Amino acid sequence: MRKHGFKKASVLLKRNIQKASELRGFAQSRVLTHWSEIVGEEISSVSIPTRVSYKTDGLGATLTVLTSGPNAPILEMQKEFIRNKINAVYGYNAVHKIKITQSSPIALIDKNKGSKKVSSEKKKTNTKISTSLVKAVNEIDDKNLRQALEELAINVFTKLGNSSSSER
Repeated sequence: MRKHGFKKASVLLKRNIQKASELRGFAQSRVLTHWSEIVGEEISSVSIPTRVSYKTDGLGATLTVLTSGPNAPILEMQKEFIRNKINAVYGYNAVHKIKITQSSPIALIDKNKGSKKVSSEKKKTNTKISTSLVKAVNEIDDKNLRQALEELAINVFTKLGNSSSSER
């Protein structure tokens, strides 16, 4: 009898990810699916594992990691640390060598600059509209509602990029 109910997305996608990763050279897809957990948030935010290639002599695999140009020297200095972390996860010397590939991947650029840009824009907008916003929401007694409206206004004005409309 089959059980019905909710399942984690990772359980549903595990078989498909495994098949796709084996075609690209990843016999074990853990390095792909858990990259940030294996190497840490700092390294994973500037890099993406792209390929694992195996030599014929059987000394282990070569992991190719894609990063942007400015981050390549930093990763180059941390290659041994990354290799040790990956091998600790697998429990054997699965990765013998790490190759750093420099490029300007769109995913890395969006991931890094996008979040920093939005937060800096929000700070600028927040200071510009804060006086008019405080006047408008001071009449609201409920603290949670007041905070929610302030955040909504900040997000709307940040998205519009028009702080002059905040003086309405």
